[in-house]
Amino acid sequence: MLEYEQQAWDNQFTNVAGIDEAGRGPLAGPVVAACVLFDKTFLAGELPVPFQGLTDSKQLTAARRDSFFDLLTQSPWVHFALGLVEAEGIDRVNILRATHKAMRQAAIGIHPAPDHLLVDGRPVPDLPCPSTAIVKGDAKSLSIAAASIIAKVTRDRLMLEMDAQYPQYGFARHKGYGTSEHLAALKAHGPCPFHRRSFQPVRDADPTILKMVQGELL
Repeated sequence: MLEYEQQAWDNQFTNVAGIDEAGRGPLAGPVVAACVLFDKTFLAGELPVPFQGLTDSKQLTAARRDSFFDLLTQSPWVHFALGLVEAEGIDRVNILRATHKAMRQAAIGIHPAPDHLLVDGRPVPDLPCPSTAIVKGDAKSLSIAAASIIAKVTRDRLMLEMDAQYPQYGFARHKGYGTSEHLAALKAHGPCPFHRRSFQPVRDADPTILKMVQGELL
């Protein structure tokens, strides 16, 4: 899990950080990105027992993610920053650009500033320093895996807050993804302010949005 970090260190980079996002696919809620930078000296020795097993957030249970989230966000050897674009911003620029924007926010916001970034997935434009894009990087890089956990847990907790405001949609259970429960709730209640109106199932649930897309109200 440190192969890519080691390659960057060998190329004379010191502050090597990982970036990942959560929430590209859901019909509701923000897309959240996290940037995580481990102190190099912390990773140079044997990884402390509590951090062993840290990997892609999708491979962990919710309880295990929460445990790692607490370790990462409270450790003096771990630096992190978040980026977030709400549903309205996603609708304005599309989900890919919104994801890139959230990633840039996270990369710019972290201190100390990274001199190299390991990015999960495809290349991201306009990052503040050189970067390496790694497909399925959250299972290959400790820094990206840590970012995936912080992004995922942060977003899940935001969806719990949204569920408290709009319990009829079941956000606490499906986190905004297009489950059968969520689609049925959309059909019954229409979208709420947290829904992404540029996404097809949300448009289909609101005739006003659909008419605007078709140009009938323009």
